[in-house]
Amino acid sequence: MRPLLAFAVTVLVVCADAQQPQSEDHGLDVVQIKPNFYMIAGAGGNIAVQIGPLGAILVDSGTTEMADKVLEAVGRLTPQPIRYIINTSADPDHVGGNQKLSKAGLTVLSGAVGQRGIDEATVTNGGAASVLAHENVLQRMSQSGGPPEGLWPSKAYSGQFYSMYLNDVGIQVLYEPAAHSDGDSIVFFRQPDVVVTGDIIDLNRFPVIDPARGGSIQGEIDALNRVLSLVIPPFPLVWQEARTYIVPGHGRVMDQHDLMDYRDMLTIVRDLILDMIKQGMKLDQVKAANPTKAFRTRYGTDAGQWTTEMFVEAVYKSLTVTSSAKR
Repeated sequence: MRPLLAFAVTVLVVCADAQQPQSEDHGLDVVQIKPNFYMIAGAGGNIAVQIGPLGAILVDSGTTEMADKVLEAVGRLTPQPIRYIINTSADPDHVGGNQKLSKAGLTVLSGAVGQRGIDEATVTNGGAASVLAHENVLQRMSQSGGPPEGLWPSKAYSGQFYSMYLNDVGIQVLYEPAAHSDGDSIVFFRQPDVVVTGDIIDLNRFPVIDPARGGSIQGEIDALNRVLSLVIPPFPLVWQEARTYIVPGHGRVMDQHDLMDYRDMLTIVRDLILDMIKQGMKLDQVKAANPTKAFRTRYGTDAGQWTTEMFVEAVYKSLTVTSSAKR
């Protein structure tokens, strides 16, 4: 038993080291996850930064108010410009820095006008860094009452995925149609083997699920299972750091074990509420039954913009809509 205990302690220490802030930039925590790959926390949603010979590739841009501090933090990581920003959703705390960060950057097609049929129209966003998101994000942001045009994506992809190769790294942007919303993207960096999920995962509270914007509990679980299919665990050499790391929308860096726990938590809550619905229980009765009781200490909150009660209501609504559609 003693070797196994030491084995487990070693694994925990390795995982903990990967999740500790390595530096602070004016209130922002900058965590190095892999060589040339960082997470910036404290600017709204987590921001992933991959750096290489071209410059910086960002996933999400934080809030508008923190854009200057984010720009300074990225500048400390690389002297090269920001080249690309990928948005995982339309949430203000993930897209608020789009305008400032993209204008401070430079398109990857800089100097390419006239080569192989590339014209001015191809060099999008006025020569600034491109901002990519799923077309549903662009549609939602461009609706009346949406954010200023400067925050909109300059490029939108349709279909199930968008792939590219930047900084000598293969990048896959994978669409999840009905998780946190109807415009969520997962971003998979093949090397250095990091997956960025946006608000599909929120370790600070129960995930925000917005049925009015196409979100659903089943879509959340499906998205988590897709992330799980991309993740390589640290087996058989579990004492080594080599593994796939996951950057959530909020909270610390994760690995496969953390992801499975999170997926299982949502699956249990879904099954409990679904069983109550089958028993004919109404929403107030489901809330009173407290289906999240086992996880409230870890994820629950009764204050703020997203409470546990709101989460239960969203799960209930998404399951009742699904049940009605099947009839």
